[in-house]
Amino acid sequence: MNCPIHFSLKKILIFFFTFVLFFFHTRGIVTASFTIEDERKLGKEFYEKLEKSNVLIRNPKIVSYINQLGNKILSGSDKAPFEYRFSVIRSSAINAFATPGGYVYVNRGLINLVDKESELASVLAHEIAHVNSRHIASIIEKSQKVGIATLAAILAGAFLGGGDLSAAVTGFSIATATSLNLKYSREHEEEADRIGMYYLVSAGYDGKAMLDFLKTMRRYEFYSSSIPSYFLTHPGTDERIRYLDALLQTTYTSSGAENIIGNLKRIQTVLMFGERNLDHSLKHFQNELQKNPDDIDALYGLAIIQERLGKTTESLVNLHKALNRAPHDEDIVRDLGIIYYKMGRTSESIELLRKALALDDNNDDTILYLGRSYEMRGDYASALDVYKKMEKKNIENADIYYSIATAYGKNNDPGNSHFNFGKYFKKKNKWESALFHFKAAQKYFPSDSEKSQEIEKEIKSIQKREVNTPRVGRNTPPL
Repeated sequence: MNCPIHFSLKKILIFFFTFVLFFFHTRGIVTASFTIEDERKLGKEFYEKLEKSNVLIRNPKIVSYINQLGNKILSGSDKAPFEYRFSVIRSSAINAFATPGGYVYVNRGLINLVDKESELASVLAHEIAHVNSRHIASIIEKSQKVGIATLAAILAGAFLGGGDLSAAVTGFSIATATSLNLKYSREHEEEADRIGMYYLVSAGYDGKAMLDFLKTMRRYEFYSSSIPSYFLTHPGTDERIRYLDALLQTTYTSSGAENIIGNLKRIQTVLMFGERNLDHSLKHFQNELQKNPDDIDALYGLAIIQERLGKTTESLVNLHKALNRAPHDEDIVRDLGIIYYKMGRTSESIELLRKALALDDNNDDTILYLGRSYEMRGDYASALDVYKKMEKKNIENADIYYSIATAYGKNNDPGNSHFNFGKYFKKKNKWESALFHFKAAQKYFPSDSEKSQEIEKEIKSIQKREVNTPRVGRNTPPL
């Protein structure tokens, strides 16, 4: 049976093939050059489909880290023709790739494999170099003779093939695509290494990290039964190792930094929480603690996995150990508070979550669970004060809108209560229920107010959607 991520990625690839066919056909790419604007549009469409299919990791800490690291590399690069976006894919496959338009993707598995931040930075530098050199664009232009359908299959296979994502491309024209073997050429790889090394060193990192990463990949391949996906999309590794070694001995002889952004170990710890096999994660953190009993990240990771496995008592013991060693660690403070909330120990959860909020007043989980803790205690005024910190955000979690709506209702503010219920039902794709609440909310605000105008936009967006959507299967409005 295919796992959910394979199913999602199959839908993505179907869209991607269809889009590339349409994109190329409508713009005459078969006979014309693949422009910068074409790259932007293709990359944007592909990214948006990945985002909607829940393939990308949305954890704010991880998103912030990978973008900080990517932008650090850009600071040492030539002026890029694109607005770059860096994302982490929810996959254990060891891979990274870049699509046209400045979109760089790194798999969770690759991040958890690197030993140092500079190694991960070297991967991003290499991918940025591919994008800036427009290697994909040149492949597209040179491959017009093979036919659009085959080209789409090759590109999708290069972006998402290999590792635990290989099943996602099953059923497409893989045999034809494989026989053509359209991948980055040796010249592309050497150019991306040469330019990427320059970016890496210019950003302040040790250039040796690029060589160290490839050697780590080779060791992984030696001890693992599977070939890393990265080798499938970035061929010629032995030649690259020799080429990089020559660059280090002749051009980049000075040492640079191994860490600049910092906190890689915590990012790897949080990524381990996304593993499907919790027992594997448990053993990983136990082994890390055997090697270093003072490893705060491993202690924190072990406690979170224990809680998810239902071992709450052991989890609390280890979280308190971690808290004693790092009393101002926002992750530890917050997650201990959340566990106390789930146990119904509201006084302790409020104390800890207020402390977490003081350490970071922008964390959605801290705000949500602090508000819920106040609600559990019956203090709806305090809950609403907390929730108001989230109102200007683009909230992904629909349940947060439900909590905000409830708090407004308990505080005798029906207008804002209806409005947030409208947002909740809109997130749930229950369009008629959402429309009912938005129209109800509109009655409580002056027609010329900012809130009324915001509500009107919501109403019009739903009405416009309903004009183009059959009524069959839609939910009925509440009575």
